[in-house]
Amino acid sequence: MSLPHAILTALLEKPSSGLALTRRFDRSIGYFWSATHQQIYRELGKLEQAGFIRALPSAQPSRGQKKEFEVLPAGRTELTRWAGGEQDPKPIRDALLLRLRASAVVGRAGLDEELRRHLTLHRRQLAEYQEIEERDFGAAADPEDRLRRLVLRAGIGLETFWVEWLEEALAEVTGLDAAAEGGPDAAAESGPVGPGDGPVGPGGSPAG
Repeated sequence: MSLPHAILTALLEKPSSGLALTRRFDRSIGYFWSATHQQIYRELGKLEQAGFIRALPSAQPSRGQKKEFEVLPAGRTELTRWAGGEQDPKPIRDALLLRLRASAVVGRAGLDEELRRHLTLHRRQLAEYQEIEERDFGAAADPEDRLRRLVLRAGIGLETFWVEWLEEALAEVTGLDAAAEGGPDAAAESGPVGPGDGPVGPGGSPAG
């Protein structure tokens, strides 16, 4: 399980309280390794018990003050061991792809609306990633920033793939529907999906 290592990475970047850490997950690490606030707090307790992190001493302790955690040498050693090990690629498990396969045998009712909704979400996420790259990674001369930018570039590449694939899938489904309703001439008249096509769907993560 990689959540403890994601937490160790974040704390090595900057000692943080549990609350600040969960906010950082929401803004950055959570894009590629999601976790609930409860999971993060639970893992903080386990890491502290294992001797990988410790709560920083407070100069002026006060009631209700948030504890800040830092990584101990044992935690850095564990993260170094994990980062240098092997990680096998994970097979794709995507409900949308399964639904597309199912639609081939039970019919395409509602499929075009769902494809448009996913396309809207992926376009939105792609725009967000591109905005982050432009805002936070200009020259990216720092070695750490260059590696962090590579992670962001992976997200941009994945979202670009989904946008292009969904446009192709929607054009294909639209053509099939047109052919079923009006014959091959109607299918030939159906054009590609433009950037503004499709209703704006509800907000959410870009899960396909």
